[in-house]
Amino acid sequence: MQALLNTAVQAARRAGDATHRFLSKLQHVEVKEKARNEFVTQVDVAAEQLIIETIQKRHPDHAFLCEESGQLGESDHLWIVDPLDGTTNFIHGFPFFSVSIALKIEDKLEVAVIYDPNRQELFTAMRGQGAQVDGHRIRVSQRHELDHALIGTGLPYRDNRRWMPQYMPMLESVIENTAGVRRPGSAALDLAYIAAGRLDGFWEFGLSKWDIAAGTLLIQEAGGIISDLTGTHDPFESGNVVAGTPRIHEPLKKLLTKHL
Repeated sequence: MQALLNTAVQAARRAGDATHRFLSKLQHVEVKEKARNEFVTQVDVAAEQLIIETIQKRHPDHAFLCEESGQLGESDHLWIVDPLDGTTNFIHGFPFFSVSIALKIEDKLEVAVIYDPNRQELFTAMRGQGAQVDGHRIRVSQRHELDHALIGTGLPYRDNRRWMPQYMPMLESVIENTAGVRRPGSAALDLAYIAAGRLDGFWEFGLSKWDIAAGTLLIQEAGGIISDLTGTHDPFESGNVVAGTPRIHEPLKKLLTKHL
């Protein structure tokens, strides 16, 4: 499994560092709007190809599920890839975006990598082996009280605007009952920050598999909990996510679900 993680790390670093080099020449980056408030650049596409090429050199028979290319191939080894999580941040020069790569083998997440090219921080996890940042073991925070917790979130937009009537009361409740709320704009990094103890909880509606796959394994291996917010589905399938430390997850979920 270590060899598979090494491949994912190499792919993430290549893609992330290539993306970061474009920050100084954003005026030359071509931006297309796939849907309202949903952007793609040639940087997203090029980064994704770098990831695919890097992995395929070593594992030509593996399959991919990618944000830009969709499903590629069929295999019990499935790489789930978001080459640039936080594209809107990137095209505005806001330095909070990441590369997210996870490997599922026979429907179990086995390997996870989230790379922040701006801070050059590398979050990694293997099933049963714990989670790390830059080679150092990480655990979720030991915070016990919701009112002392720092919570991350993402705003509902595009098709997820239908959740706005529930989301705004949720946001108000979380602001009133915690130490603060942050919305940096890269769900993958938000989840990695829970694993590293920098955030105590997180919630968002309508995330895609490539947004949450790597972060899910990181949180689980760091001792945290991630579940479906609406209570009836696997969060990997519904995309409606609430995550946190063992002491924060349940009270945060109760606070949120009363508004559903």
